[in-house]
Amino acid sequence: MRARPQYRPACVADDGDLLDVAEAIAADWAALGVRGSFLARRIDTGEQLGFDVDEPVPLASVVKVPLALVALDRIATGELDPARPVVVDPATSSVGATGLAAFRYPATVAVGDLLLMMLSVSDNASADAVFDLVPIEDVDARLRAWGCSGIRVRHRLNRMYECAAGAAGNDFSLALELAVRDDRSGRHTIETLDPAYANVGTATALVDLLERVWRDGIAHPEATAELRRLMGLQVFTQRLASELRADTLRMSGKTGTFLHLRHEIGVVEAESGDQVAMAALTRSDRRAGLAPDIDLAIGTGARRAFEALRR
Repeated sequence: MRARPQYRPACVADDGDLLDVAEAIAADWAALGVRGSFLARRIDTGEQLGFDVDEPVPLASVVKVPLALVALDRIATGELDPARPVVVDPATSSVGATGLAAFRYPATVAVGDLLLMMLSVSDNASADAVFDLVPIEDVDARLRAWGCSGIRVRHRLNRMYECAAGAAGNDFSLALELAVRDDRSGRHTIETLDPAYANVGTATALVDLLERVWRDGIAHPEATAELRRLMGLQVFTQRLASELRADTLRMSGKTGTFLHLRHEIGVVEAESGDQVAMAALTRSDRRAGLAPDIDLAIGTGARRAFEALRR
C-alpha cells in the first residue's frame, strides 16, 4: 500500500529569520497532531510570518467578531439602538456553557450587553439573539461590501450543535470522532465543519480584518473603537495570551472552540506602541474534549511570533 503523503505546511515570511520562526511553530503543532493555519503581522510595518494562511477553516465562535462589527456599525449609524431590550428564553435559545446560554429562565438584556456577553464569555445565546436583529445574509453582504472576501457568514451558532446532533445524536464523543475522521477524508458528516457550508475564514482574511479594525479602516470609527474595547474584555486567556501575560502588554482576542477546532484571533499591543495581529486556527487529530497542550502550543507560537516581529 502506498504511504500517505506527509503533510507539509506552506510557510510564508518576509525574511529568512521570520521563516525559521514560522517553520518552528508549524513543527511544534505537527508534533502534537495539530493541523491548521497561523499568521502574525506587525500592523505598522506589515511584516508577517505564518503558514497555510489562505486555507478556509470553519470559524466556530470566531464568527462573533465580524457579527459584532456589523452590529456595532448599525449602532454607530443609528440603525440599531444599543439600549433596545431583548428577551432571551432558554426554551428557544442556543446551546452553550456560558452566559445566557447557560440560563434556566428567560432574561431581558439590552443589545449592547448582548454584544458584551458574546465577546467576553463567548455566549452563543447572545450571538444568536444578535443574529435575530442583524440577519445572517446582511452580515455576509456587509462583509463583502467592505472587501472581506475571505470571510463567509452562513449560519447561526446553534446550527453547529444541530448538525452535530443530527449526525451523532446526543453522543458528543461520537461527534468528535466523526469530526476527526472526516477532517482526514475531506468528506464531512457534520455540515458545519464543511468549509463549503460553514462560517469560514482564512488566517489572512481574519488578520486583514483585525488590522483594519485597529486602524479604523473599516466600518464606522465608533464601531471599531467599541469592538476593540469589547475584545479586550475576553475572559479566556489560555491560548494566544498564555505566554504574553505582562503589565506592559495588552491582549484583545476572541476564541473559537467546537469539537476538534481550537482557534483564536487577536491583537497584542505593547506599551512601546508595537501592535501584532494574529490568527491561530487549529484542527486536532485526537478525540479529546480538553487539550491544554494544544492551547499552550498556540500561546508559545504567539510569543515566538510577537518577539520575532518586534525586533
